[in-house]
Amino acid sequence: LAPELLSIGDMSRNGENCRQRHIAMNCKNLNGRFSDPSSVNEKKRRDREERQNIVLWRQPLITLQYFSLETLVVLKEWTSKLWHRQSVVVSFLLLLAVLIATYYVEGAHQQYVQRIEKQFLLYAYWIGLGILSSVGLGTGLHTFLLYLGPHIASVTLAAYECNSVNFPEPPYPDQIICPDEEGTEGAISLWSIISKVRIEACMWGIMAARLSGAEPDDEEYQEFEEMLEHAQAAQDFTSRAKLAVQNLVQKVGFFGILACASIPNPLFDLAGITCGHFLVPFWTFFGATLIGKAIIKMHIQKIFVIITFSKHIVEQMVAFIGAVPGIGPSLQKPFQEYLEAQRQKLHHKSEMGTLQGENWLSWLFEKLVVVMVCYFILSIINSMAQSYAKRIQQRLNSEEKTK
Repeated sequence: LAPELLSIGDMSRNGENCRQRHIAMNCKNLNGRFSDPSSVNEKKRRDREERQNIVLWRQPLITLQYFSLETLVVLKEWTSKLWHRQSVVVSFLLLLAVLIATYYVEGAHQQYVQRIEKQFLLYAYWIGLGILSSVGLGTGLHTFLLYLGPHIASVTLAAYECNSVNFPEPPYPDQIICPDEEGTEGAISLWSIISKVRIEACMWGIMAARLSGAEPDDEEYQEFEEMLEHAQAAQDFTSRAKLAVQNLVQKVGFFGILACASIPNPLFDLAGITCGHFLVPFWTFFGATLIGKAIIKMHIQKIFVIITFSKHIVEQMVAFIGAVPGIGPSLQKPFQEYLEAQRQKLHHKSEMGTLQGENWLSWLFEKLVVVMVCYFILSIINSMAQSYAKRIQQRLNSEEKTK
């Protein structure tokens, strides 16, 4: 890693060169002469505000029109890329044909095909959720809170109830039930639960890390430089936190990026912009991000969920809810019913569990998932519409420069 790390002096010189290039670009007006950089920045600010107003709840018709046009543009770009990589496409189609033939032809190999199919679908599911967590208008579908976290919690509760993590497959992971043989009391450890959910968590974390920290555009670099100019004198917590992240990445390099990626925080995008601003090599940034998000941060999140939903902690939380004056018993009852329903399901008593499990907690979580998925879809539509609006603004600016 050492050859890839930039020295403090190199990063400082790179940052100064970036500022000089930025000032030079801003000093050029549309007809080639020099103008006040503040007027150029003001125009960019107005363009950005105009794009931010293109959302479904303000301009629904324009937003949907721009979203449709941006979709066509993206499809055209992907079609062009695939056309220029015909050998790769043909090889992929041939491989796909071989796999389909292998899948449908009867023979002794089918037992291995079924096993591979099961693992492939499992990996694809969690990889897909990892992708969804990193796309969108800065919102990403919070698939850890909605899917991976609840899955780890379910495995934790089941492990302590069954005294085992050797759940029958199938139906695991679609449904968790206790094995027929009874486990030994106290046989469950933190490490055994971590090992049980390691594949799901790693597949999710790798894709989340792969798609995070996308290459910032010119406007994000401009906002970053403006933030640096004003952060020195700012006294609010947010500005000081941003400045601290920038200094950490600039001075420490790889290990600064690793620290930002390993700790759950909303300022990681700033670390990515800082790396681009100071010309940090891609593999230095990606390597630190991958280790931080897919290994360190993922294990921190797993351990937190496992400890939170361990048997004694859950029992203490339910007892604490019941101790709330006045409304405690009424709040405690649905939690107790839900936990009892889960225990019944784990011991194959599915009918009783279904009757008891239909309470407001399950209903509320289902509606929360629906709301967050709908918001995620809206953010994608708004983001693509604003991307098309930016294309229009860039084309108009180019036409003005040629006049």
